[in-house]
Amino acid sequence: TVAPEKDTITTFEGLNIIPDYEIGDEEMPQIDILVVPSAENSMGADLENEELISFVRETGGKAKYVMSLCDGAFVLAKAGLTIDHESTTFPSDIPKYRDKFPELIVHEDVSFVHDDNLITSAGGAKSYDPALYLVELLYGRDAAVGVGKGLVIDWDINNIEHVIVR
Repeated sequence: TVAPEKDTITTFEGLNIIPDYEIGDEEMPQIDILVVPSAENSMGADLENEELISFVRETGGKAKYVMSLCDGAFVLAKAGLTIDHESTTFPSDIPKYRDKFPELIVHEDVSFVHDDNLITSAGGAKSYDPALYLVELLYGRDAAVGVGKGLVIDWDINNIEHVIVR
């Protein structure tokens, strides 16, 4: 995990996360899959944090896949990573997302949207959908079904409302 500082981060749900790296750490490895979670408690500050936005822009530009969960799509949009890509975000925040980034093509009523290397999701409990989808892309259907079983999820991409643009 990477954060602006190595201080403990408390999520909206109360989970405490201690980042492994701070933005700018020299020893940080190459990031192949960048996941930007919801910014519920700090979205305003995150969108104004140029160091964070620059990190997401630079790292996302090099990553094989970039995924947002919930309102993480706002950070991706601010970093310019959703330009010329279709996307989605948390359902009740779609109007705010469209107002802030009117140039974007935004999908409603879907769990996730995959466009090129960008996967954006509605978030919440639906966060498992793009995660299992990515497992299926990288490791195959059997692996995704197996991981799903471990999570007590009957994984089948055909039962998930989604958009694949590529």
